[in-house]
Amino acid sequence: MSNEGKNTYRNTELKNLVLALIAGMCCDAILSWLTMAEINFSIFPIIALALSVQSLYQEYLKKPVSEDFPLVGLASFFVGVFGHSAFVKAEYPESGSNFIAIVIVLVLMLWIGKKMGYFSRD
Repeated sequence: MSNEGKNTYRNTELKNLVLALIAGMCCDAILSWLTMAEINFSIFPIIALALSVQSLYQEYLKKPVSEDFPLVGLASFFVGVFGHSAFVKAEYPESGSNFIAIVIVLVLMLWIGKKMGYFSRD
């Protein structure tokens, strides 16, 4: 596989991870709106969720998924969920502590970085 082919494959993988992150943030935004009285309704998380899931599905149909992507993609989804949860709890401190959410995000980000090869010695 050429160097250009590897870069294209890596860019597609990064695109899928960002889309999974956006989907996680949107799911938590919708859940926060349903469960917290302080959060006002907005149509934008619903639209962004539909577009990100549709784009992920289109990428899935175009290119095969690597062996590690389902776990890394799920971890990226949970980074979005817990990251948005930590942001909302920082904005509204009466809703609870965000310490656990921040720790989970950091651990998942380190694991994703390890799986993606950012910590390997070349």
